[in-house]
Amino acid sequence: MLKIGDALPKTTLMEFVQEDTPGCAMGPQPVDVAAATAGKTIALFALPGAFTPTCSAKHVPGYVAAFDELRAAGVDEIWCVSVNDAFVMGAWARDQAAVGKVRMLGDGSAVFTQAMGQVLDLTSKGMGVRSNRYSALVRDGVIATLNVEGPGAFEVSDAQTMLAQAKASA
Repeated sequence: MLKIGDALPKTTLMEFVQEDTPGCAMGPQPVDVAAATAGKTIALFALPGAFTPTCSAKHVPGYVAAFDELRAAGVDEIWCVSVNDAFVMGAWARDQAAVGKVRMLGDGSAVFTQAMGQVLDLTSKGMGVRSNRYSALVRDGVIATLNVEGPGAFEVSDAQTMLAQAKASA
């Protein structure tokens, strides 16, 4: 498992871009993690799956609501990573009113999740390989804080914990 002080995995995530210009759909676009985090402060959070109960009712809405405060605390971008494809993440972004606030990034093959050491095997529940619930404040591609939830918990990866950490390290 990666830890504070480690660089994020040099992988590619996928992002569904609704429109490049009005009426011009772009579809899934690759996001090179190293290039996209260079020189930025990212509030990254990961979760088991799009449209799942806690993720949809608490996790994403908390970050959407805290967008302005996180930006004021020095966060350049907020990233949500899930082991879903970019189309699902794009639909979930629209459903959660996250477009323009939270980048919903798909890790469809769990390459990023595996490299982070955050695999959650939910095969016995019919969900396959997923991600543990966690958050990290990332500065210039390096993990500055890391908050990994225990099984079934939602206590330390929430937006308010991230906000407090961003303010403390600003």
